[in-house]
This record gives sequence, C-alpha cells and structure tokens, in this order.
Amino acid sequence: MKIAIVGKGGSGKTTLSSLLVRHLAATGAPVIAVDADINQHLGTTLGLTEEQSAALPSMGAHLPQIKEYLRGGNPRIADAASMIKTTPPGSGSRLLRIPENNPVYALCAREFTVDGAPLRLMATGAFTEEDLGVACYHSKVGAVELCLNHLVDGPGEYLVVDMTAGSDSFASGLFTRFDLTFLVSEPTRKGVSVYRQYQEYAADFGVELRVVGNKVQHEDDIAYLRENVGDDLIGWLGQSAWVRRAEQGRGPALAELEPENRATLRLLHSAVDASYDRRDWARYTEQMVRFHLRNAESWGNAKTGMDLAGQVDPGFVLGEELAAGAPLAV
Repeated sequence: MKIAIVGKGGSGKTTLSSLLVRHLAATGAPVIAVDADINQHLGTTLGLTEEQSAALPSMGAHLPQIKEYLRGGNPRIADAASMIKTTPPGSGSRLLRIPENNPVYALCAREFTVDGAPLRLMATGAFTEEDLGVACYHSKVGAVELCLNHLVDGPGEYLVVDMTAGSDSFASGLFTRFDLTFLVSEPTRKGVSVYRQYQEYAADFGVELRVVGNKVQHEDDIAYLRENVGDDLIGWLGQSAWVRRAEQGRGPALAELEPENRATLRLLHSAVDASYDRRDWARYTEQMVRFHLRNAESWGNAKTGMDLAGQVDPGFVLGEELAAGAPLAV
C-alpha cells in the first residue's frame, strides 16, 4: 500500500510521516519509508543521528543504476540513458516488491530498527553544491516516481513517502502514484487554503485525499477544520509532549505517545487498508502512460533524441498477479 504525506512547510508533515511509519512497523508489517522532501529530516525524526541521516545514500545519485535494473529485458527500452522518470514498465521490465531484497534497495535503502521493529529508509538526497543553479529538485524526486511506476505492492505491506512541501508535490505525476494521500493541516486559514489547492489538483486525477489536523488545541480547532474540509477530515493530532521530546532527540518509545494521538494513527492505518478494495491497476497504469506521453512530448524526446512514446507497451497492465509466485529477488 502506497501512502503520501503532504502539506505546507511547518505543518508537521514529517512528524506525521515518522509517526505513521513507526506505527506500521510496530505491527510487524514490512515498511519502506521514503524521504522525498527537499529538506531531508525524516531520518532524524525516526531517531537517526544527524551523521547517520547525512550518510544515507541518495536515490538521485544512483538513478543510472536504478534505471539499468528496472529496464531489465524490456525490448522497448534501448538503454538506461533513454529512460526518463515517467518511463512505464512493460514486458521484460523488472518490478519491485516491498518485502524483497534487490539491487535497488541494496544501493539506496538502509535498514534499521525503531522500538525493535525493522524498517527500510530511502532518501532522494539533499541538494548539493553542484546542484545549485543548474538542477531542479524534481530530478532527484524522479527516482522515486520511477520506482513507484515499477512497484507491485499488496495489502499488509506499506511504502510511506514524505513528500516535498507545498504545491511542488504536483509538479510531476508522482502525486497520482498512491493509494491514499494524507494532507497535514493546521486549523488556520493558511492550512485550509493549502487543502483547497490540493483538493482542486487532486480531483482531476481521482486522488484520494484525507486531512489530518495537527497542532489541535481544543474543540474549536476541530470544529474549524470540520467546517472547512468536511468529510475529508479523518482525524487530528493534539499538542504532544511526546513529539517535543522526540524533537529534542530524547528518543521516546512509540508506546509512550499520547493515547488520543495513537488512536489517530490507528484510524489512518485502517483507512489505508480499506483503500485497497478501491485499487484499480488499469487506471493506475493508464495514468502512468498519460504522464509519460506528456513528459515525452514536452521535454523527454528532445533530451533523449528519440520518440519515447515507443516505450509504452500497449498490452501491459501493472498488477499483483505479475509478481504472484515469483521468488524474491536477491
């Protein structure tokens, strides 16, 4: 199950990402967390030291190797250099599974435990001095989009992406790659305006959007959110001494989180699991192809010197049956 956490900067997006990741991992489920924010803080929020977080491998830096692995024996893809972030899988492509071991995870993921529960963490990588003035951050996030295009995931396994803040989340087709998107909103006019902007973008693509209130102090805050986001409000997090201790690096155990905030995490977990019944692999594949053709026409063909529409396998539909019974890659 693929989950996106979005919201404006400072809303608590990374805090919610880390809490949900820890909650899911504590159930014993396989979990991959992805830090796709330009401000790379998910590692430290999950309990890594600054040095450990800075040492995480960059997905963006390993994009050529990711492409080479994913293209596999797909005859429609001449070489890794001709792949762009939206290149869809087809017959012969290698697909990713959440619980497996594969060369992409070996290069880009690091496994560690939180509260005794194992999880994998991947990061797009921060801007480097070489990037300034010449590169767009979406060139790094493109590695995440490419991986999600090739991911075959099922129920009871989770990939959580801490997205870049603000409307930048909609600067590529990545926002359509998820089963459920949680928008973190403070009970303020600014928080609600960001929700309305996201809602407008998401509606055109059938993106399932739910709002999680944050920094809620009293019933008036809840009433304000309900008045402005309606049934999209799924729950809220109140002021938390646990979060403050975590931000101070004191490393509290998840079991010490306030009961009402833990209850919200259980609500989000249930909503994610329920979304599985609404999954439509054919629509998911069609959206993938639509964004690929759009990107090919606008810049991909010129960059690669070839017609990238030829990478589309017209008879291919991504789905769990493609991985059913297949051995885990090593």
